[in-house]
Amino acid sequence: MRPFHPTTIFYTPDALNERGRQVLQTFPEAVQQSIGQHNRLPELDVNQYKIKSDVLVLGRLKTLVCRESGRSSDFVSPSLANGCFGACAYCYVDRNKPVNPITLFTNTEEILGAVDKHVHKQPWPKVPNQTHATYYTYDIGCNSDISVDAALSDGVETAVAFFRDHPRALATFATKFVNPHLLQYDPQRKTRIRFSLMPARISKLVDVRTDSIEDRLAAINDFYQAGYDVHVNFSPVIFYEGWLDDYRELFERLNEVVHPAVKAQMQSEVIFLTHHEGMHQVNLALNPKAEQLLWAPDQQEFKRSQWGGINIRYRYGLKGQLIAAFQQLHQQVIPWCGIRYIF
Repeated sequence: MRPFHPTTIFYTPDALNERGRQVLQTFPEAVQQSIGQHNRLPELDVNQYKIKSDVLVLGRLKTLVCRESGRSSDFVSPSLANGCFGACAYCYVDRNKPVNPITLFTNTEEILGAVDKHVHKQPWPKVPNQTHATYYTYDIGCNSDISVDAALSDGVETAVAFFRDHPRALATFATKFVNPHLLQYDPQRKTRIRFSLMPARISKLVDVRTDSIEDRLAAINDFYQAGYDVHVNFSPVIFYEGWLDDYRELFERLNEVVHPAVKAQMQSEVIFLTHHEGMHQVNLALNPKAEQLLWAPDQQEFKRSQWGGINIRYRYGLKGQLIAAFQQLHQQVIPWCGIRYIF
């Protein structure tokens, strides 16, 4: 994982608890500026990719709400952080914000306290479902990449310890990075890491500034050995000429790499591309080659998301065909890796 060295740190005064102060001390060369709200930054005269690589924000999360999920988790935890220094061309977080640097929320204990209160309001024992048979699952990285956040403060380590010791809750997060420090956290199967995978040559084009697919594959067995649940996340699946050939190669590589013990517990989730016209316009200026894959109006249709945004996805009839083809190939090559959901 490439190092992140911010040149500017914005912070709200209420974020400067011990954790916040430690982050400031970690980057003494950075310009440090107090702001009134973590989500209202001064105007920055650089593009959003540059902001992602150069700016860090420290804030205190005040809206401590757990949201229902039902797919990769039962619930989405209040965010430990928001944003990422990766610059993936399809990022759904970036669609809704003009600038999206990493924002670390330093009140980790308050966030985890909200999770604890929430889970104790749920019926117990839990009725088994596709997210987990015993524990209520909380996605702790819905708006950020936890592997990156863990390199910046002890908030992620604190969260992993919280879930490790909790009698009813399990953490989960997807990642495109490999942070070896996470291997030291001793999660005892109470945190699930989901490595995001796609064909390597496509990832190089659209997964900007993330770790390579080969690095992610190589990390799978190590993270299982370190005590994590390890699943994979085929997302986003992009349709182009030769896509199934590329996925066959990826599946065969996964089959080669994964240890039998890891295969026995591994499951996957599959999410086909959803794009956005605003991101399309941004990419035309910053990453136009990616748009040759992502933007295909003759194959796509508009759809309002569950959060109210207008997105673009593959047309209904076409998408059904793509899903069927993906499932058939998946069953041929890696039948041991069950699909928890696909859409």
